[in-house]
Amino acid sequence: MALTPMDIHNKEFDRSFRGYNEDQVDQFLDKIVEDFERIYKENLELKDKVGALSDQLAQFKTMEHVLKETLVTAQKTAEDVTSTAQKKSELIIREAEDQARRIIEKANEGVVDIQKEYEEVKKQVKLFKSRFRSLLETQMQMISESGPIDFHEKTESE
Repeated sequence: MALTPMDIHNKEFDRSFRGYNEDQVDQFLDKIVEDFERIYKENLELKDKVGALSDQLAQFKTMEHVLKETLVTAQKTAEDVTSTAQKKSELIIREAEDQARRIIEKANEGVVDIQKEYEEVKKQVKLFKSRFRSLLETQMQMISESGPIDFHEKTESE
């Protein structure tokens, strides 16, 4: 059992013949009680401070744990956001490339169609020239076969 200042203060010694000087013993015990009481109170205060600091340390450890979890969550979230952004950018690029490819294919098809149409028009122009030349040649031949034309000649109906 721990000794308290009151235990020292209330301690009574048996009296003996040729014992110590009672006043000196009482003065010394009073000094011990005073110092012991001061140390005892200081010890209680320090125990209270240690308890408070232990509680504060536990709170700080809890805060540290929460902060670590928050940091891990923030890092994971940042990685997820980065990954999502990367995937979205890749998808946008693929879609743009596909759209560009479709536009180019459509333009190439248009060029082929225009070339076909141009070739057809060339053929028609050539055919027209050929027919027109043939018609002109036939007309020229008919004119040359019919002989000179007399514009003063009267027809029977006149």
